[in-house]
Amino acid sequence: MALQKTLEEYAPQLAECVRCGACQAHCPVYLETCREGSVARGKIALAAALLDGAIDQEVRLQEEMSLCLLCGSCVTKCPNQVPTDAIVAALRRRITETKGLSSIGKGVATLTGSPNLLRGLLKGADFLSPLLFKKIPASSGLQLRFSPDSLAGRSLPPIPDHQFFARVPEFLDGEADKPVIGFFAGCAITYLYPEVGEALVRLLQTFGYPIFLPKSQGCCGMPALSSGNGPLLQQLATTNITAFATRKVDYILTACASCHGALAGHYAEKNGTPFVTPIIDIHVFLKQQGLLDRLAALPKWPLRQRVTYHDPCHLRTQGITGEPRELLRALPQVDFVEMEDAGLCCGLGGTFTAAHPDLSRAIGDRKLTGLTASGATMIASGCPGCVIQLQDIINRIGLPVKAIHTLELIDQAINEQPE
Repeated sequence: MALQKTLEEYAPQLAECVRCGACQAHCPVYLETCREGSVARGKIALAAALLDGAIDQEVRLQEEMSLCLLCGSCVTKCPNQVPTDAIVAALRRRITETKGLSSIGKGVATLTGSPNLLRGLLKGADFLSPLLFKKIPASSGLQLRFSPDSLAGRSLPPIPDHQFFARVPEFLDGEADKPVIGFFAGCAITYLYPEVGEALVRLLQTFGYPIFLPKSQGCCGMPALSSGNGPLLQQLATTNITAFATRKVDYILTACASCHGALAGHYAEKNGTPFVTPIIDIHVFLKQQGLLDRLAALPKWPLRQRVTYHDPCHLRTQGITGEPRELLRALPQVDFVEMEDAGLCCGLGGTFTAAHPDLSRAIGDRKLTGLTASGATMIASGCPGCVIQLQDIINRIGLPVKAIHTLELIDQAINEQPE
């Protein structure tokens, strides 16, 4: 069953764009480039022209379509809710079908389509680190030394010794009257931030839930979507749907905004969700389960961190903005402060940062004014990709701030002693 619509199937939505320009003020790419082709209405006009035969798949069209983060900011502000992000993704698939994958797309296909290869590369990271990495201050993680230009100077987290699924069993028993929880980890948590996955597991065990962690799950497919690789996206979706069908679960939780956007959004683009159980973001689930009351009962820590929050695009565009903030405000070791432009895209955008590294960083740098003014020593987010991007822009100006996943702070409040 095909998950994604073709460009032709979006023809009615293309006609609904009234060229009002409401998208301009909210497009992170347009704010940097000021190019009409970068903004939603420009891309809609190009897509319509392609369908009408007025233009072909020339280099300029390919360039304009690459200048999109698929963040969905334009969609939420569009008076007619034209799904520009999905339309751009459909047009990228059309281009890939006729022109083939770009070099970046080929790299994405090689890695996300082959978990064994990805695991092997990461296992060899310690051996290769003298060639690939140079050490910078411990607070900054590792920084690439020799790399493609798109990654030169980029701060990256240290490669953990063991990935997430090597640290946990596939099934954990819980209380008999509790629903079974499935967890979709995604690439970043599996390979770069396994401690975030472990924090989620500890929290669920604290509530007594049985947990299913199918090791056959893979990448959510968001990088494949971004690079226009429709067949790979379909393959990865089938793998993940099959993985969670091997045991009855009542909910499937995500702790990565991009993964949530894929499973709960893009998988359901054409025929509705292919999963038989609801896909729920961890912040929403924890609030539903009464964690706010539990946190409110905890004594405040004498030493607290000033923490602000960055809205990941793929949670913000689905209306998941209040739950993370409510949880952070309730934490006993946190003094929460709101940040100006908290909902502004960080600029990562999956393959966007590899294709347009300078533009990606310029978009990310727009976060610094609000972050600095907040006086926060930590910036939390519900997306590991955003955490990587935020820490990179913080490191480059030497700001004494740590980017962290919200789950790590919640886990600390529940399972550690006050400082």
